[in-house]
Amino acid sequence: MHIKLVFSLILAGLAVLFVIQNVAVVEISFMLWTVSMSRSLLIFFLLSIGIIIGWLMHSYIIHRRNASDQG
Repeated sequence: MHIKLVFSLILAGLAVLFVIQNVAVVEISFMLWTVSMSRSLLIFFLLSIGIIIGWLMHSYIIHRRNASDQG
């Protein structure tokens, strides 16, 4: 149980260190839309979007495999 706590504390510390080192504001432009945010927040959003897309694609592939096995 102590190993999980130590591992969690190390990961939290690394996350805080990452945020502290990436506070520079970047500007993102897409067509007519422009937004400014910190680099660490941008990376977090992109990582979250990637995880969600990967999860959805994995679910879709599993669904297609099950549908082809039954039909």
